[in-house]
Amino acid sequence: MSDQPPPWHDEAHHDAMGTRLNWLRAAVLGANDGIVSTAGLVVGVAGATTDRGTLLTAGLAGLLAGSLSMAAGEYVSVSSQRASEQAALALERRELHDQPQAELAELAGLLQARGLSEEVAREAAEQLTERDALRAHARVELGIDPDALTNPWHAAGASFLAFTVGALLPLLAMVLPSAGLRLPLTVVSVLAALVLTGWGSARLGAAPVGASVLRMVSVGALAMAVTYAAGSLLGAAGV
Repeated sequence: MSDQPPPWHDEAHHDAMGTRLNWLRAAVLGANDGIVSTAGLVVGVAGATTDRGTLLTAGLAGLLAGSLSMAAGEYVSVSSQRASEQAALALERRELHDQPQAELAELAGLLQARGLSEEVAREAAEQLTERDALRAHARVELGIDPDALTNPWHAAGASFLAFTVGALLPLLAMVLPSAGLRLPLTVVSVLAALVLTGWGSARLGAAPVGASVLRMVSVGALAMAVTYAAGSLLGAAGV
């Protein structure tokens, strides 16, 4: 038998790492959404009025609406994915019960396709089947870890939290300082935060950092410029 570790040897480790990276990436992007959407909202309102109460009300409304929307969307998405994975596992469980030999041959073929010799693939398939047939087929055939199905409530909570954390920055920067400092402080803090989220998303996704940062900052700056111009026009018109 080869001295090299079998192809599935590090799958659990790689899957765990991939799951953590996906969660981190989702958190960074959720925070970025909170920053940009809330900054656009409060800057737009600031273009129309300097009243602190109005700015706070608008910012809180945007924060709650955005975070709840993100959480609901994530819950629905992950629930659908989880249901699909559970259905695939249920089908695999029935096939293992109804035609175990065919499933064993299928598993051996999948392992052989990954680079094992026919003899080693058959032996590995038998050992994996004896240990936990459903887990073996779920991981090798379906790419699913039966013990690590994503919880939709966890995903929704993480999205809610990430968006809220991101949204708090422009909201606090707009309502805490004096009227003369609100807009410049908000713009500077938002752009600085977008540099960090752009850097973080690029690092987590193994993408070019410069392009990611430029994209984040450009989108954020454009959103604030457009909403401020719209707010100023509406404020001047007395709407």
